[in-house]
Amino acid sequence: MGAPPEVLIHRDEPLLASAIAARLVTRIVDVQAARGAATVVLTGGGIGTAALVALRESPAVDAIDWGRLDVWWGDERFVPHDSPDRNESQAREALLDRVPVDPGRVFPMAPSDSPDVDGPEAAAERYAQLLASRATPEDHGPVPRFDILMLGMGPEGHTASIFPESPAVRDTRPVVAVHGCPKPPPTRVTMTLPTICAATEAWVLVSGESKAEATRLALSGAGPVQIPVAGVSGRARTLWLLDAAAASQLPPGLNRIASP
Repeated sequence: MGAPPEVLIHRDEPLLASAIAARLVTRIVDVQAARGAATVVLTGGGIGTAALVALRESPAVDAIDWGRLDVWWGDERFVPHDSPDRNESQAREALLDRVPVDPGRVFPMAPSDSPDVDGPEAAAERYAQLLASRATPEDHGPVPRFDILMLGMGPEGHTASIFPESPAVRDTRPVVAVHGCPKPPPTRVTMTLPTICAATEAWVLVSGESKAEATRLALSGAGPVQIPVAGVSGRARTLWLLDAAAASQLPPGLNRIASP
């Protein structure tokens, strides 16, 4: 059983992005000080990318030892390597190409035009094998215990590329291919909920009024089959970082304000 959700609400999307960036710096630096290296899982989407831009522009960006940071992705669109739709492409443009990351510690999912990957199922299996190769006995499972895993959420409650009522909701393999996604592009590769919940801290990043109903449902006891993001929990912490618009339908007991 993972940690129960904590909810922090920021006034608007720009402030939310800056708060996520500040929290990332603090957490990564703390982990690196304690253990030498840190592991983060990135997400795509508007607020996930905005947070990476905010981190790049932060005066504290150099506090992170970028050479001792492992970077993974929770999901990816199965499109060619140079497609702007790839979460990897967005993350590189927003941050990774502007900081001294170790290329050997950045682990993107295979694109559709990879010469040695025959289809999304093969890409999923390759990523699962890569995760397993980086897991240690202390992780007690087939994937590393990520220090920070960030996720977005769609208006219908999907997270990573796990959509409501889809087979991926129930899949227990570490990484799976997803076909027929209702949001384009239709073919993707995603970590499953068991892999996501292996993280020490899972952060759900949500902005915008269009996400308010799904946010309320996810935090009010909905099941993951209907609202997949409701199945997200970190081992030590489950943190929902929202702007006021996304939080506008929450009951008063969950309405914890983090900033004016």
